[in-house]
Amino acid sequence: MSFDAAGIAELRPESAFSLDGKAAVVTGAAGGLGRWFAAGLGAAGAAVLATDVDEAGLEDVVGTLRDAGVTAESVTVDLRDDDAPERIVTACVERLGRLDVLVNNAAVNRRMPIQEMDRETYDLIMGINLRLPYFLSQAAARPMRADGGAIVNVSSLNFAYGLEHISVYGPAKAGLAQLTRVMALEWAGDGIRANAIAPGYMDTPLAAPIWADADVSRWIMNRVPMKRPGRPSELVGLCQLLASDAGSFITGQTFIVDGGFMAGGKWFTPDE
Repeated sequence: MSFDAAGIAELRPESAFSLDGKAAVVTGAAGGLGRWFAAGLGAAGAAVLATDVDEAGLEDVVGTLRDAGVTAESVTVDLRDDDAPERIVTACVERLGRLDVLVNNAAVNRRMPIQEMDRETYDLIMGINLRLPYFLSQAAARPMRADGGAIVNVSSLNFAYGLEHISVYGPAKAGLAQLTRVMALEWAGDGIRANAIAPGYMDTPLAAPIWADADVSRWIMNRVPMKRPGRPSELVGLCQLLASDAGSFITGQTFIVDGGFMAGGKWFTPDE
């Protein structure tokens, strides 16, 4: 980019953040975060393949995206299936002609003490939160190599902040942050960037149990400087940055979006 009128024009947000002509996959797209990631990528110009196990939810999301003028397709997939990565990538390439952006958003959690954790639940949490992003990214990287691409992994505040009863979810999200670094290193030569978003406490269905618990929600509010849960739409701008040329020199990073939770704490915060 040169420092002239043409170069300055490329800095306009509608140009720098544009995803016109690109195709994106979003997993867990029927969920509280996923639908907003799909909407944000579509609003930036990308054609979107939305995936989820919730067929009815997918139909609702895709219908809304199309109403907004977004080119959108869906594929109902149980991410626990061994062939899920290949089915998703094949569907995107066949229906949208290419694959440029992958958002590994799908997640599950079961809160329980270590002593109560069973192997089936352990495998479920690890499988959806770490194993699937690993192999879906592996599959997606193959068509991305032609023109480059961007992978956005959705981690969690708990990749760095330990809490009781998340002995599997936390390590899975920490693993996803580390996997992001290795992806960035291995695929930089192919023009593929990899970054992660680590949301704090959000107003989503996955987080509903913590907001329903008066003691837990009070604990959170006493530690979040902004004194409220995050809104899913507040993650969209960062996702657009990481998926577009506006973030062309950003790779291997995990960005915390938490209303200030990880900034630290006050000496004394009265209960509210």
